[in-house]
Amino acid sequence: MADEQRSDDLTTPDEPAPEGNARVTRMGSGSIPALIAEFAIPSIVGMLVNGAYNLISSIFLGQALGELGLATATAANPTMILFLALSMLVGMGGNALCALRLGEGKHDEAERVLGNTVTLGLMIWMVVLFIAWCPFTLDLLLTLSSVTPEVRPYAELFIRVLSTGFALQMVGMGVNNFIRTAGAPLRALLTMVIGAVSCTAFSFLFVMVLDWGVFGSGLATVCGQAISCASVLWYFIFTKKSPLKLRGRNLRPSVPVMTKILQLGLASFAVQVAASIVNVVTNYVLATYGAIHPMGAQNALASIGVVQRIAMFAVLPVIGVSAAIQPLLGFNYGARLIPRVRTTFLMGVATGMGLATFLWALIMLFPNQLVELFGITDTALRDFTVFALQVQVALLPLCGFQIVGSNYFQATGQPLKSTILSLSRQVIFLVPLLVIMPAVLPGMVPSLTGLDAVYFATPIADGLAILVTFVVVLRELGRLRKIERGEIQVVI
Repeated sequence: MADEQRSDDLTTPDEPAPEGNARVTRMGSGSIPALIAEFAIPSIVGMLVNGAYNLISSIFLGQALGELGLATATAANPTMILFLALSMLVGMGGNALCALRLGEGKHDEAERVLGNTVTLGLMIWMVVLFIAWCPFTLDLLLTLSSVTPEVRPYAELFIRVLSTGFALQMVGMGVNNFIRTAGAPLRALLTMVIGAVSCTAFSFLFVMVLDWGVFGSGLATVCGQAISCASVLWYFIFTKKSPLKLRGRNLRPSVPVMTKILQLGLASFAVQVAASIVNVVTNYVLATYGAIHPMGAQNALASIGVVQRIAMFAVLPVIGVSAAIQPLLGFNYGARLIPRVRTTFLMGVATGMGLATFLWALIMLFPNQLVELFGITDTALRDFTVFALQVQVALLPLCGFQIVGSNYFQATGQPLKSTILSLSRQVIFLVPLLVIMPAVLPGMVPSLTGLDAVYFATPIADGLAILVTFVVVLRELGRLRKIERGEIQVVI
């Protein structure tokens, strides 16, 4: 075809194989349980593999540097979450728009979304580089994170190493979602596993063998991201059976396309930014109440670092389910196959809640063993961390519904609802509670200190967010029935 012969294409001129197109169209006709299993299993495994790397890298730092290594990772965590937020803003938003366009039968527009997603990611990387290497902005970030003087130089080095390779994360993580939308969930899993396994191997070499400390941990992450990024680009540039191609002409910025990507990615971005804000507030509260607690501020930061990593690992399977059903929801919603949208959503909720319940049970049964993996040997610190962990994940099973429910609105082109629901759990309810609970709860329960009370904010915020999501989802199910009957028309 003439368009495919243009010299600025990044791909070969081969037409996608018929089986490649069939991989996409089956999302609107195949068995929903079979499709969910096919898409969800690789997505969940990929999320767990990546999450395992985050846990293992923290374990390596804890084993190599003790509480100082864990405190460094905790201090850098808000910035790392911000990096993740930016990659999800572009990747999840672009992927949602791509799935909708494929469901509408607009293949060229879907490829244009893919190209603009890559370009937008590189543009954001340049902004991140400036922020991380500008002494004023980096110092501001660390100050907001309540970094202690002992930890600050280590956190600065860690963040600068990660920011330098951030372009690799933007492409490797963000564009990887498109592979799933292209109907190749196993290939999407492979690209994630390659990166995570490489990160783990490099981390062991750099941190445990060569004793490069936090620099080695950051460098290991960048090296793994480079390998993952290369495998993702290979799929869209050189794999002939891919139904989507990365073409040079589609890298040209399109303001309308980029605007829509950002709109649809706002919910995922908001979730991660909210997590970063929560980290900042939590670190401040921990530093404040930890300083007047026998445990001390540094140990308090080390403790929350462990709790956050285990809790985040526990929700990764639910996030994996949400990511897996996103292309199925988007394609069928774009094609106006409403019964399939409804069934996919409900089955996704059931799967997410089931997985969350299983991991909740593991945490409740083996909390001491999980905490000790991070090199925490002090009995008082270990007991406090176990207590904090069990309190924080108290409503984890029901959070499966809240996470999948929020993601549904992003997948179906309703970013405002998705953003509000996501923020309800992590900002609207949680941030005020983090400030209020340490001041109020010890007066109500004298056996609890202000530091103890910090962790009770999370399950209370979870409960309120779950209730709000339940109400909004009920209204949405009614709206779907009206669309199905033709009473209302939808324009995406």
